[in-house]
Amino acid sequence: MTGARQAAVAAVDWGTSHLRIWLLDRDGMVLDERRSGEGLLKTGADGFAGVLARHLADMGTDDALPAIICGMAGSRQGWLEVPYVDVPAALDAVLGRAERVPGLAREVAIIPGLAQRDAAAPDVLRGEETQLAGVPGLRGAREALVAMPGTHSKWVVVRDGSVSGFGTWLTGELFSLLASQSILRHALAGADFAVAADDPTFAAWLGSAVAEPSTLSAALFRIRAATLLQGMQPAKAAAALSGLLIGSEIGAARQRFGAGVETVTLVASGPLGALYAAGLAQAGFTVARADAEAAVREGLAAAARQRWPQRIKPEVPA
Repeated sequence: MTGARQAAVAAVDWGTSHLRIWLLDRDGMVLDERRSGEGLLKTGADGFAGVLARHLADMGTDDALPAIICGMAGSRQGWLEVPYVDVPAALDAVLGRAERVPGLAREVAIIPGLAQRDAAAPDVLRGEETQLAGVPGLRGAREALVAMPGTHSKWVVVRDGSVSGFGTWLTGELFSLLASQSILRHALAGADFAVAADDPTFAAWLGSAVAEPSTLSAALFRIRAATLLQGMQPAKAAAALSGLLIGSEIGAARQRFGAGVETVTLVASGPLGALYAAGLAQAGFTVARADAEAAVREGLAAAARQRWPQRIKPEVPA
C-alpha cells in the first residue's frame, strides 16, 4: 500500500451488492483500493456512514479526506436520495451536481443518476452515468451507442457529450431467476453457468434471438423441451439460456436504437464482456471495448476534479 498521506480523494462505487473504494492521488492515480460485499442490500440506510468511515480508517486516512460516491448510495433506499437529472443531460453537468451528505465531519458527495421521463418509455439509472463519463472520448463524442451489460443492462445514446436517451433490459436478473426458480432449473441442474463466448450452443441460440427478439418467451421453453427430447446437458442448457437472453437484448436494442449504427461501445469487464462482444459481433456491429471498472473509476475522478479542483489536477487534453 502506498502511503495514505498522499491520497487526495476517496472514489467510491456503492452498488446494490458491492462496495469498491479507491484512494486517488493528485494525478487521479490509484494508491490503494478496498472491495467488499457491503452493498446497498447489506448496508441499510443507517449504516453507510459507519461502513465508509471504517474502511477509510483501515486504509490509513483521516476525516479530512473527501469522498465522491456513485451508485445506489444515492437511491431512495440508500444513504441520501439524490434527485435524478432528466435527460437529455450533459455528462459533465451531471457530475457537477453531486450532493453533499449532511452532518459529517468528512465531506462526502454523491453523484445523481439519470431519469427518462418519457410516458411511453420511463427509465432510470444510477452509477452508469459515472461509467459513461469515464469512457475515453465519450464526453466529447458527437454520437455513440453504448451497451453496458449487467444485472440490469443499459443501452445509452450519447450525442455531443450528452445522454439523449437510454433503455434497460433485465437480462442478468432474468438469467438468475430462470436458472434458479423456473421450470428451467431442472434443465440447468448441476451447471456452473460459466458459459464460454465461443460455445457453439451459445452462438446458435443467440443468433436466433437476435433475429427474432420478440419470440423470447416461446424460445425459452424450447430449452426445457431440448433436455427432454434431445438430451441437452446442463452446461449446454446454460449456454442456450445465456444466448437467448443476451441475443434478445441485443436484437431488441438494435431495433430501438441501432438504425444506421455501425459501432457499439461496450462497457464491460470479464467473461460477461466477452459474451456481449461475441454477441454484438454476431449481430453485425463493430465493437469498441471499454473496461467497466476503469470507466467508473475515471468517472469518479472527473467528478472529484470538478468538486475539488485544488485536490485533483485537471485532465490532460488528448
